[in-house]
Amino acid sequence: MFRGCELTGSKFCSSSPFERASRVGRTQMLYRISFVLWLFLAIAGSYALACAQERRPAPPPVPDGPLEFDAAENVRFRVSAVTRGLSHPWALAFLPGGDVLVAERAGRVRIIRKGVLDPVPVATIDVAKTFTLSGLMDIVLHPRFAENKTVYLTYNKAAPNSGRMVTLSRARWNGNKLVDIQDLFVSDARIGASRVAFDRAGFLYWVVGGPPGPADAMASQDPMQHTGKILRLRDDGTVPDSNPFVGRAGYKPEIFSLGHRNSLGLTLNPMTGDIWESEQGPQGGDEVNIILPGRNYGWPVVSFGRWYEGPRVSDNPYRDGMELPVVYWVPSIATSGMTFYTGDKFPQWKGNLFVGGLQQGRIPLTGQIQRIVFNSRWEEIAREPMLNSLKQRIREIREGPDGFLYVLTDEDVAVLLRIEPAPRTH
Repeated sequence: MFRGCELTGSKFCSSSPFERASRVGRTQMLYRISFVLWLFLAIAGSYALACAQERRPAPPPVPDGPLEFDAAENVRFRVSAVTRGLSHPWALAFLPGGDVLVAERAGRVRIIRKGVLDPVPVATIDVAKTFTLSGLMDIVLHPRFAENKTVYLTYNKAAPNSGRMVTLSRARWNGNKLVDIQDLFVSDARIGASRVAFDRAGFLYWVVGGPPGPADAMASQDPMQHTGKILRLRDDGTVPDSNPFVGRAGYKPEIFSLGHRNSLGLTLNPMTGDIWESEQGPQGGDEVNIILPGRNYGWPVVSFGRWYEGPRVSDNPYRDGMELPVVYWVPSIATSGMTFYTGDKFPQWKGNLFVGGLQQGRIPLTGQIQRIVFNSRWEEIAREPMLNSLKQRIREIREGPDGFLYVLTDEDVAVLLRIEPAPRTH
């Protein structure tokens, strides 16, 4: 027997080296089982969180309106329900003439004509699953829609042996429905929010969301995965030669930026031409970012947030070589769709960014919109919460061709709202 065993009396000591090796092997096996169990619990916890979100209390019904509200800068606005009967809509797109296409999470594309929701979908997409960050998501018109009638959609596609894949597809609007629907690009990401925006040059930016939990969060840093990335493509789904990682070993050439979590908002800043993105932190650490070529936005290496169980995601909110957000939230508002206001109906709001929120601090019935004001250098100087008294989850906000703001709630029976100036009384 080894002298060390005599001194310590360890139960792992043995006069037989074969027995000692066997016990070491069993110990290593226990470690492996413990790790697998931890990974299972982390995934199960994320799924349980998603289920809990699905079982949130129902909000009060939105009145037909109009409801009137006072805002800062001597603005009074009113909110009216344009139409009801939508189910968990994700995005909207205005057709020439004012009709509205709406993407519902369950895979239906609906149309609102002159304020009336058509009961018959104009397209149905075969989505893999329809909870939280899965299903039919964005719908965006091509910048030259008047010429080519092209519409882009993002959704989770059923895939053999891998559940679902975040997918970009393209369709043609024939005046009555979407036809010739085809997939342009199938990513290797199995779940995650997905948005699309075009820049002034006509390049397509496509967000592929990152994993929400800690088990595989580092996928957002892996340049050979689409998870947690923003991709830049031509309008036909091919990769531009000017992308930052084209020709670089170990990087997928379609990646434009990396280090993102779940990006639920993507829009062009019409004043600068930059693409802006909003993404959710887990518990605090929601962000708005200006997307620049080849930059790393840090998730999960740096973050202002905490995991859902309480520990900090990172001890450092910043690190050299990683981008700081333009705006961030602690606590989280669960950022969603966003838009810059450029119209003339609200001159005090011109150039402001409007960001939707699903809930604040993980508390149900706290959805809202936040108006962000910037100085000439695009540094935040003010923000104002709006519509929090409605207690609705806000999924999308867009400026309409009439200069009003249009808002989608994310509920079982959702509403399209219109924000317009309240009539002045004397």
